[in-house]
Amino acid sequence: MVAAVMSAAAPGTARRRTWLTNVNAWLLLLPALVLLAAFTHYPILATLYHSFFSLGRSGPAEFVGLDNYTYMLEDDVFWQVLRNNLFFALATVPTSIALALLMAVWVDRKIAGRTFLRLAFFTPTVLPMIAVANIWLFFYTPDYGLLDQFLKSLGFSGHNWLGDPSTVMNCIAVMVVWKEAGFFMIFYLAALQTIPPELKEAAMVEGASRWYFFRRVTLPLLMPTTLFISINALINSFKLVDQLVIMTKGGPNNASSLLLYYIYEVAFTFWDTTYAATLTVTLITILAAVALTKFVYLDRRIHYQ
Repeated sequence: MVAAVMSAAAPGTARRRTWLTNVNAWLLLLPALVLLAAFTHYPILATLYHSFFSLGRSGPAEFVGLDNYTYMLEDDVFWQVLRNNLFFALATVPTSIALALLMAVWVDRKIAGRTFLRLAFFTPTVLPMIAVANIWLFFYTPDYGLLDQFLKSLGFSGHNWLGDPSTVMNCIAVMVVWKEAGFFMIFYLAALQTIPPELKEAAMVEGASRWYFFRRVTLPLLMPTTLFISINALINSFKLVDQLVIMTKGGPNNASSLLLYYIYEVAFTFWDTTYAATLTVTLITILAAVALTKFVYLDRRIHYQ
């Protein structure tokens, strides 16, 4: 009799426990969900909404449909900063990844001064972006900068590195690679230390060279880390603002202006917030498309174990 009553009550008790578990889980997630919705999802939707309006001259904003996007496609400055950003991404993303991998492989080995090297490689990462910009201004300042002083000691004349459209973007790219490579090195270093040493021992027994082992074993096992780093590096290449404000302000003649800096300039210098919203939607779309492409096509070619 008692067993029958307990067996009849068991399903109800199980459902109650499941319900309480689900409620507790959602309550734990609620703070993060609220912050995510308030500071990520709502701003994206609000930006998309405002991109279909135009600032009213003497009244509220007017609905203009796709006029802002049509104007963007006809905006020569937009196409220039987009080309600048594509060049900047191509210059910084592969270079940062290759340099980070090289540094990680180097400091992962048992060498003298390994701790000092790790600290030296990682130090630029912890510096504030404004401080980094001022440090590199010391290198690039015409006539008085460290780079011009070195060239003059070799008999060459000085050069306005940040004032020349042909060199300014390369100078910015070098600075960004210097700052970001150490950060990406940490991820590669952690991934290298998870590779089982038995694989290397087996390769040595089979007579495989270091380069063959690195190319056939190490690199494939590092692909998940490379995918993560490449997406982060790409996003970073499109959100550079601080250094441009300090060093070039997008000049000369928009030669160093990038897409996010152009958005900042349109929104807070020209106060055209609706066109800035249009540019922001375009930037988000570009980054989402590239990230989705990488995940869909590269994820299939990645070894996770």
